[in-house]
Amino acid sequence: MRLSNRMITAIKVAVFLAALVPFGRLVWLALLDPGALGPNPAEYIVRSTGEWCLRFVAATLAITPLRRWTGSAWVMRLRRMIGLYAFFYGAVHFASYISFDHVFDVGAIIKDIIKRPFITVGFAALLLMLPLAITSTNAMVRRLGGRRWLTLHRAVYAVGILGVVHYWMMVKRDITQPAIYALIVAVLLGARWVWSRRDRLRATARAAQAA
Repeated sequence: MRLSNRMITAIKVAVFLAALVPFGRLVWLALLDPGALGPNPAEYIVRSTGEWCLRFVAATLAITPLRRWTGSAWVMRLRRMIGLYAFFYGAVHFASYISFDHVFDVGAIIKDIIKRPFITVGFAALLLMLPLAITSTNAMVRRLGGRRWLTLHRAVYAVGILGVVHYWMMVKRDITQPAIYALIVAVLLGARWVWSRRDRLRATARAAQAA
């Protein structure tokens, strides 16, 4: 499906504003109606921002399969913005954790990251997202070169896996939600593996025919 640049711009603006709604809602409730965030507003904010980070990571991973399944190349123009929102919510998630749980006590934060495996995994995912956010601009693509840039940004696959593991390890009883995210990420990464394997087989067949 081909869309005009004006329509694509309108879609990008709509997605940008929609992606801000969860954050805006949290800020609104925290300032005006903290009781709506439950008995432990701090925990609600930490968990909510973490879940939104994982949702945006999954949405980022879904862009390429969506293009291949629908033939709509324009969706690729949403990937950078959605990926940056994933980092944004991940950063807010981490900032909420260090402020509410440890009140910016650096020593306690480092000890927590080292001693609690699910915190270690989550922190590793955030660290992997940092260079992806930094190199998301067109200038960085040109500076790194297309091939190196693509290789670097494949780290988003690891981010998706680590995000699911972090969520799964954090949940103590009901694993329904992390299991759903695990299935989604598995399908999105599995589709990439199938396409990559098929492309290699086709390349091998063409090389054999040429020989």
